[in-house]
Amino acid sequence: MTKSELKIRAIENGTVIDHITANKALHILKILDLPDDETTNVTVAMNVSSGEIGRKDIVKIENRELDPSELNQVALIAPKATINIIRDFKPIKKDKIVLPKKISSIIKCTNPKCITNFENEPITPIFNVIKEYPPVVRCHYCEKLIKTEDIDKQFE
Repeated sequence: MTKSELKIRAIENGTVIDHITANKALHILKILDLPDDETTNVTVAMNVSSGEIGRKDIVKIENRELDPSELNQVALIAPKATINIIRDFKPIKKDKIVLPKKISSIIKCTNPKCITNFENEPITPIFNVIKEYPPVVRCHYCEKLIKTEDIDKQFE
């Protein structure tokens, strides 16, 4: 008989991002600008055991539900994550993250000659998703392919 152990405190209301690829939780915090002055509790568990994916990260954000644009950003870093909306300590909604077909202003094009990288050109980077897992995107303007490792480097 093994003793059950609660490693992460439950939240009363908010969002739980589960099944984040191991060691990518800090990227998620950076994308969501957390911690901030308005968010009271943010809990991060990294590299924990998972029956489904071996190792995973978890982020719990108290008293905040992510909007669709934030979910799109999270999808780029953690395309297999699940989002749980919690109210009164109970999950009321559980969804898998879906990577949108187009992504804008989250990452930069890695082509230094791309028009989006010139300071005097106020152009928002736009990328078309070529492959969902692992994510591969193509710049809308210069057509440069950007692979997962290049995406990850932008959040380090």
